[in-house]
Amino acid sequence: MRWLWAALFVLLALEPARAEKPCEDYPVNKRTRCETVWKQINDEELSAVAEFGLRQLKRRQEGTITPEQHLKENMDFIKASGEKRLKLLSERMGRE
Repeated sequence: MRWLWAALFVLLALEPARAEKPCEDYPVNKRTRCETVWKQINDEELSAVAEFGLRQLKRRQEGTITPEQHLKENMDFIKASGEKRLKLLSERMGRE
């Protein structure tokens, strides 16, 4: 269980930096809206991150994945999640 909390802590601790970065690509007059949309997207994805973390923890405790596999799968998940969230941001900002 400590792994899950540690992973969530890291993700949440990095959240403010990630929340501002994609919005820098928008004009100044749209950045506040972008930051609001980005926060909503991240909030929506939080349960998926938690579920993934729990599945990883269970597999690791059962010995069905190695530490190296665990790390690779985590990195793949983070990359895919980031790409998905950026796509959602672009779609939602494009509708305005």
